[in-house]
Amino acid sequence: MEFFRIKKDIPFMRHALVFNVISALTFVAAVFFLIHNKLHFSVEFTGGTVMELRYQQPAKLEQIRHSLEKIGYEQPEVTSFGTAHDVMLRLPVIKSVTSKDASQLVFTTLCAAEQGAPKQIDTVTAKGEHVVKSACMDAAGAETVSLQKVEFVGPQVGDELAQNGLNALVMVIIGVMIYLAVRFEWKFAVAAIIANLHDVVIILGFFAFFQWEFSLTVLAAVLAVLGYSVNESVVIFDRIRENFRKQRKSSVHEVIDNAITSTISRTIITHGCTQMMVLSMLFLGGPTLHYFAVALTIGICFGIYSSVFVAAAVAMWLGVKREDLIKPIKEKDETDGAVV
Repeated sequence: MEFFRIKKDIPFMRHALVFNVISALTFVAAVFFLIHNKLHFSVEFTGGTVMELRYQQPAKLEQIRHSLEKIGYEQPEVTSFGTAHDVMLRLPVIKSVTSKDASQLVFTTLCAAEQGAPKQIDTVTAKGEHVVKSACMDAAGAETVSLQKVEFVGPQVGDELAQNGLNALVMVIIGVMIYLAVRFEWKFAVAAIIANLHDVVIILGFFAFFQWEFSLTVLAAVLAVLGYSVNESVVIFDRIRENFRKQRKSSVHEVIDNAITSTISRTIITHGCTQMMVLSMLFLGGPTLHYFAVALTIGICFGIYSSVFVAAAVAMWLGVKREDLIKPIKEKDETDGAVV
């Protein structure tokens, strides 16, 4: 399926050097921000307190966030889940407050914001078990807020999650290299990995520069971008191999230009449809999916760029040629092996 067909090839490789310089400068800038600003890790990586609250009325997230900032929590993560009455808090560690006192301090503060007072209530579960829960009671004795769950994520758990995330990233990179080296040729594998690392580092650079929160969902988006970006590279590489068979008299530059030009319509359809879904998550998914969608948006945009101006160009610089992908045809011996 094609929206349009471009009859004349666009000379992408004529400007490959300029775009590669731009890519290198962007990559260096991203690395600089990663080293200088560092990533703003979420509670899953740094350790902290996770609380689940249930409000009798729809929760006012901005009011909750403002109350938490008053007691020293900078950029607290306040999100609704399930219904508008259920709220999840992800709070970083504060030096002046111990982990045991953090949940009590937060609940007392949020209870005061609802004009109530905290109280311990003995309830009976469906299994007949007696459970004591914290609740906020107003002046009339009605429950306004209840504490459903409290968890503390220690720094050791955060370090383990960070290490597991790094391991997953390395395994994906190795898997992609092996796949491309087997399907195409090692020069294409190196080119694709450089392009993928280019995308990943730039995504991380954006998060470091703007100090957006880097959570497990963002890490999942980064891994998704790795697979998504290599798919675009594979499509172009496959067309390059096909063109080497058809265009015997064309140069390497002309073969690559034709491969990219002929896949532009497919690229617009694929990435356009994907981006529409991602934008719906960005604008309608709420705070929980916001940075996940942001990471995917950056990855899709730079994935298109890197597949054309990084992967294809690097493969060209590495000296890919027709003989790398197509076995030469052996000339038939006219004597058929006979010795005269």
